[in-house]
Amino acid sequence: MRKLFPGLLVVAVAAAFSVWAYPQLPAQVATHFNLHGEPNGWSPRLVAAVLAPALGIVIALVFTVLPHIDPRRANYDKFGPTYWTIANAVLVLVAALHVVTLGKALGWDININRVVSLGLGGLLALLGNLMTRIRPNWFVGIRTPWTLSSDTVWRKTHRFGGVAFVVAGLCVAATALTAVPWALFAAIGVAAAAGLASVVYSYVAWRGEQGAPGAPPAGGTQS
Repeated sequence: MRKLFPGLLVVAVAAAFSVWAYPQLPAQVATHFNLHGEPNGWSPRLVAAVLAPALGIVIALVFTVLPHIDPRRANYDKFGPTYWTIANAVLVLVAALHVVTLGKALGWDININRVVSLGLGGLLALLGNLMTRIRPNWFVGIRTPWTLSSDTVWRKTHRFGGVAFVVAGLCVAATALTAVPWALFAAIGVAAAAGLASVVYSYVAWRGEQGAPGAPPAGGTQS
């Protein structure tokens, strides 16, 4: 848990904010919003105040356990800083969205959709920038039958995916600059397309490796 200290600290701050805000929250807190930024889903204030901090703790536990149960756990030593950066970024995003949601319920003048666009876009762009540093494993990165069967295909796919996710992240973040309701929906479509394109590319790269003269057997080189 020591390596998750930055993220857990932000989650703790969000939890403290919940304690401060709780007496001032309405009985029902808007926790879901449509494309126009209008609330269309509510939760009891206790659930709204507790759920995200609790989720942050669960996420931290999951990130802590995964390296110990991964069949390729030895590779985590090679991309440990990248792995923990991703984990901390996810915790920060969860905590930030929690504070913004409660703040909205308290009357803050906030455009939820713009905050979500900036948060998700920033996370996607960060993932894209870190993609090439991720080593083969079963839980983080672009995991397909083809990337998991060849370390060479893994590297090629993550170079491709890194660019695709940075572009997708910038597209999602850019929707914060427009008031067009469907812009966020369209940007999320771009992000989904980046993921799908990376999956397709992994298959194409694997097929190319199988057809290359002197291609190594399935599994590729170990890294």
